Amino acid sequence: MSNAKPRRVVHPPPKPLMLFDGDCHFCRRWIERWREMTAGAVEYVSSQDGGSQFPEIRPEEFDRAVQLVETDGNVSSGAEAVFRSLSYARHGRWMIGCYDRLPGFAGLTETAYSIVAKNRVLASGATRLFWGNDVRRPSYFTASDICLRALGVIFLVAFLSLWMQVDGLIGSDGISPVGKYLEYVREAAGARAPFLLPTLCWLSSSDAFLHVLCGLGAVFSLLLIAGLLPAVSLLVLYVCYLSLTIAGQAFFSFQWDILLLEAGFLAIFLAPWKWRTQWNDQTPVSGVGLLLLKLLLFKLMFMSGVVKLTSGDDSWWNLTALNYHYETQPLPTVLGWWMHQSAPWFKSFSTAFVLFVEVVAPFLIWAPRRLRLIGCALLVTLQVLIALTGNYAFFNLLTIALCLLLLDDASWSRVFPRIRRDDEIAARRRAPARGWIAVGVALLLLSANAWLLFSAIKPETPIPPMIAAWSGYAEPFRIANGYGLFRVMTKSRPEIVLEGSADGIDWLPYTFHWKPGDLAERPRWVAPHQPRLDWQMWFAALGGARENVWFYNMTAGLLRNRPSVVQLLERNPFPERPPRFIRGILYGYQFTNAGERRTTGHWWVRQEKREYLRPVSLNEP
Repeated sequence: MSNAKPRRVVHPPPKPLMLFDGDCHFCRRWIERWREMTAGAVEYVSSQDGGSQFPEIRPEEFDRAVQLVETDGNVSSGAEAVFRSLSYARHGRWMIGCYDRLPGFAGLTETAYSIVAKNRVLASGATRLFWGNDVRRPSYFTASDICLRALGVIFLVAFLSLWMQVDGLIGSDGISPVGKYLEYVREAAGARAPFLLPTLCWLSSSDAFLHVLCGLGAVFSLLLIAGLLPAVSLLVLYVCYLSLTIAGQAFFSFQWDILLLEAGFLAIFLAPWKWRTQWNDQTPVSGVGLLLLKLLLFKLMFMSGVVKLTSGDDSWWNLTALNYHYETQPLPTVLGWWMHQSAPWFKSFSTAFVLFVEVVAPFLIWAPRRLRLIGCALLVTLQVLIALTGNYAFFNLLTIALCLLLLDDASWSRVFPRIRRDDEIAARRRAPARGWIAVGVALLLLSANAWLLFSAIKPETPIPPMIAAWSGYAEPFRIANGYGLFRVMTKSRPEIVLEGSADGIDWLPYTFHWKPGDLAERPRWVAPHQPRLDWQMWFAALGGARENVWFYNMTAGLLRNRPSVVQLLERNPFPERPPRFIRGILYGYQFTNAGERRTTGHWWVRQEKREYLRPVSLNEP
């Protein structure tokens, strides 16, 4: 506990002086952290070297606790000395304020200090275990730079992937023309339409403008990768991708699209406002921007795990979800087939691993260094395993890019030269002005994100009106999103086989690039490219044709042999003249087992279920 009456020395030092036990490993390690935090405002000297200057402090007091001698001669010890020394740090006044004014805080912290002081060997071991040999605040110069460049790569992949498909998906002669969509929304919503759908396509919905948006995205992605105009590049990328996401309608309803938008928007506050960045430069890293992106990673992973447990799907609780997943996921890989053959106990273990990583590991994001690195390894391992067994576009790459922010400069030191610690301290003191803007954005998003996390745990709780109003304004911009892939596991795999006929008697199948069709076709890798029509066909098979207007539009395009629509397929059985009729047959697909695979050479078996779309022609409405 702190002394009952104030202690003073006759000859105070010219600056506050902290005296500590130089023989204590635990003390030496944490003094280095405090020295960095106070940045020269406090001097730190071992009691063995400097204690003799102050005969007013008894030797046993040095053995019991650290002693802080201030310029007015006042002496404090223990937790009080720690808090008073840290009050000289930037933004450190709140700690001594809590000690002086918050009831019970002083007694609690002094008791904790006393327990640690009496068990220094144990505390030193815990320090080594959780922090290693360096407990100073981590710096993230390298991680921030690599993460921003990785975002550039992911944006480039996303824009190029869309560019190859944009005409057939949302072009003027495509499946869901964006011009007609915006025209319908304007008629329905009037002047509010641009606020409900904030897209640059209000300026023009022509095919040429869609290509301009894709081209701009590709160019500014390359600039971001090169470290040129990083903040401006991210702003342009966000606006272009938001515009295309809204224009894309059902074909852009995927969680990685909104995740890329949210990550790109928040990264604007992490990126330096300069024309060029270089490896290991001394540009200050925005602590708020870093925090916002770490919060996004936490929200993504924690919500993805919790919603599985609160969805009511027993397969997650009884650990049988992966008995179905490898076979029923939208676009499995050949390794997905092999994993489906694994023993039931291994699938149960894998399901438990998924839940552990998604529910528990996110909390390690906020843990001391070594635990944080373990959390990073778990999160990255899960993403690699998902990418090996299924095609999820750029989702896994984007999640791994966010995980890079958990690796401080010490972690990168073996790969990249490390910035000097004095440079790190100097950079921290040069807080960027945009930090205040980031604080404002963080406060605005906090309520929406807090509700999203709470709703994952208590999904039936109604949203408070104030949060609903704010979320309504933010939702069109995709900057505060909920996540949760496979909250309810799909237990079977229906597949639509489209067939065309010239006479209504003989039918020939259309072949898609990547979705299952031919039983002998091996599941392949296509990620990070996303064939969006193939994905939508998986969703369409889970419902009915009438629930998917785009499905009828696609059928009409095939009946006319529209080049933009036909190019989305791998093979058109009617290259010369379009078919007179098209129908859809729904099959139940299953993976073959190892014996069937050896005997037939097939990767799939199927059974006809029902007619999905009765034969239609252009003569019908």
